[in-house]
Amino acid sequence: MALVVQKYGGTSVANIERISNVARRVAKTYDQGNDVIVILSAMAGVTDSLIALAHQAVEEPDKREMDVLLATGEQTTAALLAMMLRAKGYQAQSMLGHQADVVTDSAYGNARIIEIGAKPLRKLIDRHTIVVVAGFQGYDIKGNITTLGRGGSDTSAVAIAAAVKADVCEIYTDVDGIYTADPNICPKARKLKSISYDEMLNMASLGAKVLQIRSVGFAKKYDIPVHVRSSFSEEEGTMVVNEDSGMEQLLVSAVSHDKNQARITITKVPDQPGIAAKIFSPISEEGIVVDMIIQNTRQGGKTDMTFTVPKVDFKRTMQITQKVAGEIGAEEVMGDTDIAMVSAIGVGMKNHSGVASVMFNTLARENINILMISTSEIRISCVIEEKYTELAVRVLHTAFGLDDEETQV
Repeated sequence: MALVVQKYGGTSVANIERISNVARRVAKTYDQGNDVIVILSAMAGVTDSLIALAHQAVEEPDKREMDVLLATGEQTTAALLAMMLRAKGYQAQSMLGHQADVVTDSAYGNARIIEIGAKPLRKLIDRHTIVVVAGFQGYDIKGNITTLGRGGSDTSAVAIAAAVKADVCEIYTDVDGIYTADPNICPKARKLKSISYDEMLNMASLGAKVLQIRSVGFAKKYDIPVHVRSSFSEEEGTMVVNEDSGMEQLLVSAVSHDKNQARITITKVPDQPGIAAKIFSPISEEGIVVDMIIQNTRQGGKTDMTFTVPKVDFKRTMQITQKVAGEIGAEEVMGDTDIAMVSAIGVGMKNHSGVASVMFNTLARENINILMISTSEIRISCVIEEKYTELAVRVLHTAFGLDDEETQV
């Protein structure tokens, strides 16, 4: 007997028919002799509808009350699934975040999990009750309802799996696994049988929407195997595991892309100690994540500083940077939103050289200019013009042998 945590996303519970399909899957897992905890998202579109409703009510909704409102989406699906399971003769009970003892900080709308008290869940599991938990939500030390931000149900699922020491956490979604590239732009992309936590963390940070990045961090920290699979088929999906768990030993496991990037350059910056801190501290204080940073030294004690930020933060970052530029005596601030980032990701890079050379030569053959470069132990990223994104992904996918299912290094 195994303890299985299953999470179903918004498309998997989009209507009564699909919730009924989830009930069938949960019942099948339970009938195979497993204990089951189910984590549910709200029905597809419900969270957006609740946000719109709040803004119809008031121009600037109170953040605490917004979390109270948004938590009702997951509460609805959890109750409906528990009803269906009970009608089928199964012992099932729904729980909200605070009932499952999901303790968070007080950052309404984007709270972080502090701890999960496993006792309420364990009591029910010990009685072989199917526990249905409303995902995406918890409560702070003052008892206020909190929500975990977009994709928070993934984080709920993996964190609960860690707390109860589950054997596996299954993430059911509308895709059947993790691919070597986005199949929508690379027809030769193939589904991976397994991928490492670090590779998945890099993919999530670069815009891959299959798993929320915080959930992958939890899985890695507590060594929880995560099985990403489709709720609409019986096919095996992709296992996200540690590097030593029989993974495919590919040099490069995936080619990812991210069009949600913008580039900012501040020219003729005084080349002095503390200047970088003056530029990036105000940006950090606004909660804006800076990715790549490149510094080019000029003559006369000046330098140019170029960096990337999420496109959604571009206008705000430009305003901050222009203000700082005036304070430090820089010459000009320029911005560009027509860029994208393409990346080669793979733990196999650790023990091989020449990956960067293959990437640069491949892009050069297609006359794709590289605007910025960033490297790590398992990732090489290039910023290019956005219009070349799809072409770059396809040619790199081929160059690294990912088109051929039999290609292994």
